[in-house]
Amino acid sequence: MSSHRKARPVSNPLTRRALGIGLFAAGVAGAATAVPAQAASGVTHAAVVSDHVFSHVDRAHHTQARDSFTIRQFGTVNAASARNQANAVSAGCSADDACRSVALSFQIVTVAGEHAHLRAVNISDAANKECTGCQTLAGAYQFVVSTPRPLSLDAEAQRKLADIHRRLDALTRSSVSAADLKKQADGLAAEVNAVLKDAVASAPKGDVQPDVTLHRQLDGWPPAA
Repeated sequence: MSSHRKARPVSNPLTRRALGIGLFAAGVAGAATAVPAQAASGVTHAAVVSDHVFSHVDRAHHTQARDSFTIRQFGTVNAASARNQANAVSAGCSADDACRSVALSFQIVTVAGEHAHLRAVNISDAANKECTGCQTLAGAYQFVVSTPRPLSLDAEAQRKLADIHRRLDALTRSSVSAADLKKQADGLAAEVNAVLKDAVASAPKGDVQPDVTLHRQLDGWPPAA
């Protein structure tokens, strides 16, 4: 049996910086999504969101590929929690009858407020369980957009993100190798990051500058070189 698990803490470049946001990682279970209705109203509030993609293959079901691309616009908050997770499992297949399991989750979170506190969790986990020659990939990409005042992504940004989402769907369901899939997923993540940076460039300014932070976790078999 072989297994591989990763749940490393999210990087912390925003802590004590823009908007006073602190980013912390933790392994809290659960995948329910809840965003208060006040998120678009500009009213200060607390918000919670969780996005989770899971794929599982075995001798009875050799291939499964799933992805998610979500945009969560919290508006002005005093506290928020965002969790993004991808899990892929391959179990019991053989080298001459290999399995393929792919789970990719892209999560975009926008928060506003001069002293907002955001708890961000981003996790990927790919596991091979007695699965020789299997391809198993889990990728979690979390984009945190922080602005002094609420930012609404305009029609052009939404169009570009929808196009990236379409190409992510196609990539997830393609037959490219796990190594190539990782590279192309990173390329799509770079495009998302560029779209968001363009959006915040024209965002309302405050005492601190708007910022975009990408949290990336990739886990897979065969392991990355």
